[in-house]
Amino acid sequence: MAEKKKPERIYRVGDVSASIFVQEAGNDRVFRTVSLQKSYMADGERQYTSSLSMAELPAAIEVLRMALSYVADEKEEAVVV
Repeated sequence: MAEKKKPERIYRVGDVSASIFVQEAGNDRVFRTVSLQKSYMADGERQYTSSLSMAELPAAIEVLRMALSYVADEKEEAVVV
């Protein structure tokens, strides 16, 4: 069984988090990906989802801004569309 990859950095606002993972693409190329999720309790266990309510969108925007700043500071190659 493959070991679960741990994030390089996590930003949280309330129950919403953005996790940054380092990916290697060969030829010594490294890039970062961002995973957005919300945690909640169900039946006494912590659960995770990528579905957000309108009330959670401000927290999502904030953690994504923090993640963008971090990735940009790591000199990530970025393409703005």
